[in-house]
Amino acid sequence: MEDLNLRKGDAKTSIFGSDKMLQPAPVDKIPDGPTTPEIAYQLVKDETFAQTQPRLNLATFVTTYMDDYATKLMNEAININYIDETEYPRIALMNAKCINIMANLWNSPEQAKWKAGALAIGSSEACMLGGVAAWLRWREKRQAQGKPTDKPNFVISSGFQVVWEKFAQLWQIEMRQVPLTLEKTTLDPEEALKMCDENTICIVPIQGVTWTGLNDDVEALDKALDAYNAKTGYDIPIHVDAATGGFILPFLNPETKWDFRLKWVLSISTSGHKFGLVYPGLGWVCWKDKKYLPGSMAFSVNYLGAEITQVGLNFSRPAAQILGQYYQFIRLGFQGYKEIQYNSMEITKYIHQEIAKMAPFVNYSEDVVNPLFIWYLKPEYASKANWTLYDLQDKLSQKGWMVPAYTLPDNLENYVVMRVVVRQGFSRDMADMLLNDIKSAITELEKLEYPTPTRIAQDKSEKVTTKVFNHTGK
Repeated sequence: MEDLNLRKGDAKTSIFGSDKMLQPAPVDKIPDGPTTPEIAYQLVKDETFAQTQPRLNLATFVTTYMDDYATKLMNEAININYIDETEYPRIALMNAKCINIMANLWNSPEQAKWKAGALAIGSSEACMLGGVAAWLRWREKRQAQGKPTDKPNFVISSGFQVVWEKFAQLWQIEMRQVPLTLEKTTLDPEEALKMCDENTICIVPIQGVTWTGLNDDVEALDKALDAYNAKTGYDIPIHVDAATGGFILPFLNPETKWDFRLKWVLSISTSGHKFGLVYPGLGWVCWKDKKYLPGSMAFSVNYLGAEITQVGLNFSRPAAQILGQYYQFIRLGFQGYKEIQYNSMEITKYIHQEIAKMAPFVNYSEDVVNPLFIWYLKPEYASKANWTLYDLQDKLSQKGWMVPAYTLPDNLENYVVMRVVVRQGFSRDMADMLLNDIKSAITELEKLEYPTPTRIAQDKSEKVTTKVFNHTGK
């Protein structure tokens, strides 16, 4: 006898023989009834197929590989809410241990057993917390002196990550940008100090600029700032945005002074889900001492069974990433992290070297200081080519690679660049595959008889910019 329920999706139904697979996935309205887990899984899984494979995505900074035990551990904690410290006290303890480890990696001078720091969803929230702490310290001091607090500002290079623009907008704090140029590719300390005044809450150097991969010279900034503060009577501090470099410098360049060894560095933020080697989202922020973490940033609730205090912008947050970070610290140790970061750097240097050999390209910097770098078309080549780096990006995407092309920040906006980020899980063989695909794409693009749409659009944009430049004289 025919089973009339067979195609509706019961335990005997073949997934691709069910009625559900003849219907589009829901867009606007929740389905009327339930679906078997096997069919629901397949519908969602199938929607992800037309994407770049994570390990071929050289645009993202986030971790795309963790070992099976780390993945198992995190999956087992996927239902744990970190904020429930009374229910999961060991998670809270692991979090505190991770903060200790991070602070000591950055040479914290704090003598307390538990260092001053906070968990964040990513480096963006960690930046926010560092910035808010600097603002509140400045405001409290100004209020104590009976001075106005309505015009705070902070100073950063134009190579900032977009979170700082969001921070400025949300808290109504003026963001003063030090322009980057081809001659000054990182934050110029003297130019930064020219933008400071009594309303400056902090200066933000970056270790691993998102746009270029370069590091600001924090030691030089600290030295110049020390003289400036002594001269003016100000006490402007430094918050280091070390989203990338915070997990690179301690392992590969421990002698470089950029962290709490410097007098005016009072807080540092980083991303655990980038070179901290944990799946997203995870960030960390540490302060030099508890006295630099304003008490007004701590909010408490008692409806979870006890008095729970939280510094972060969110209360509820996943515990899985804390376990993942603590696991990586135990599993890899200092030497393990060093070896992984070293391999990523060596492969980056190899790609950097090979890109420099290709006729169309020039690297933005001769140095590779983080596992990422950018390059652009040589001006003399670009003036005759019928293609742009956007066309190369498209060609590479057809091979499964995601290698982004984009314009640099203000003052360098005429430069279209490409960037690769090398992370754990990217091997030398994969690097050779990428380089071969780049060479093949160039060969195809050089055969074009007419300019591509992006070439035409870029030419028009450059003409407009040149016209405005000539008219204004700027």
